[in-house]
Amino acid sequence: MKKFIFVIVTLLLFNLVFSQQISKVAISGNGQLDVFAFGLDEQVQIYLSKDGNISKWGFDRFIGYQENYNGDLLPYVGRIEYYSQNDDESLRGKIKYIGKTLLTYYASYENEALKGKLKSIGAINFDYYLTYEDAAYRGLIKTIGRKMIVWYASYENVDLRGKLKNFGSTTLIYYNSFEDKAFRGKIKSIDRFAFAYYSSFEQYSSSLKTGSTLININGIKYYLKSY
Repeated sequence: MKKFIFVIVTLLLFNLVFSQQISKVAISGNGQLDVFAFGLDEQVQIYLSKDGNISKWGFDRFIGYQENYNGDLLPYVGRIEYYSQNDDESLRGKIKYIGKTLLTYYASYENEALKGKLKSIGAINFDYYLTYEDAAYRGLIKTIGRKMIVWYASYENVDLRGKLKNFGSTTLIYYNSFEDKAFRGKIKSIDRFAFAYYSSFEQYSSSLKTGSTLININGIKYYLKSY
């Protein structure tokens, strides 16, 4: 009986930890990070900007059928709860529960640069670069769970500054300002996957020439948008 209870508790804890996970990293056509997407239970997705703001969230009807390239989300009809006027001033009005997933934020009594920023989605914790750090990435996400986020610094090539450099063990490389104007600043490689674009002298200038717009690395999708 004790063994049975232990198994049940273990499964419940496993479900709690792994019911939230980062599902996609979307990169815009100019090489800037568009969103980090997080999957919750009940096919809910949360889209997060590089500075930790929730841009949108909702039900993703495409899960299990096809890729949601346009990021279209439907209203979620399950449990939704917001922080009330009785909560800390930095939390008031922010989304608190989506289904059974709790979202927390840095309170007003914590670091001034962090207050109001997203602190956790379920079991996933967030940390940020502070005001004394490099201007190109201060205020941006520093860690997502155990994954370290590194951004190109202000002393690096002008077309790279503030762009995503490392997501955990995955490295992103871009075409710099000395390259053809049709693809400077665009993604050149993600991990072992390389990308080439039509030059300014070719038809379909700046469009992707070789490489896939959607790749999977260690269970995380990287999506290269054309705009």
